[in-house]
Amino acid sequence: MKLSLLAATLACVSLAAFADEADVKKAVEAKLGKVEKIVKAPMAGIWEVTVDGQIFYADDKATYLIFGNLLDMKTGRNITAERQFNALPLELAVKQVRGSGKNVMVTFEDPNCGYCKKLAKDLMTLKDVTVYTFLLPVLGDDSYEKSKAIWCAPDKAKAWVDWMTAGKAPPAAPAKCNTAGLDKSAQLGGKLRINGTPAIFFASGERVGGYIPAAEIEKRFNPTGG
Repeated sequence: MKLSLLAATLACVSLAAFADEADVKKAVEAKLGKVEKIVKAPMAGIWEVTVDGQIFYADDKATYLIFGNLLDMKTGRNITAERQFNALPLELAVKQVRGSGKNVMVTFEDPNCGYCKKLAKDLMTLKDVTVYTFLLPVLGDDSYEKSKAIWCAPDKAKAWVDWMTAGKAPPAAPAKCNTAGLDKSAQLGGKLRINGTPAIFFASGERVGGYIPAAEIEKRFNPTGG
């Protein structure tokens, strides 16, 4: 009976040492800024916290912050990168679907980027793929104007492919076109620290900075060769 009472007392003391969600959120915001999302991480005693689109980790005593990727030792999965991929605002992207669309990838591209045009032609050869392209006009005013014309086109995907693969420019954007989504896309590129185009993201969480050919992309879709 005494042992049971002692155990209960120790359990209460132990629990009191941990901070709750609100405390962790408050502590993180004091250091990093507004917390967009906070959930329990798959690792015991750790919270996953999203700030300005980036994922960080905090211990449940609100004492330490961890910057980096959380990996699953058994499977090799990069859990952090997967979460970031799944959190991308795909409604802001130009979407292309070929075949079943089962293989998903995301690109950030500038319409005047030579390697982006090379990538666009390569992507046309892929089967069963869904490509989400965020317009990221980093090469100057003309890139922004072309991006705006594509964004404002009745069929964004067709306008993008026509320009990138055949050099067929879309009509200039009408004055009434709402470009808020395009601006958000550019801001997202900044948050993700994308300094050049193309930048490619795969559902596995892998990020590739720069052009890779279609054969290399296929390998990412079929890592075991299946």
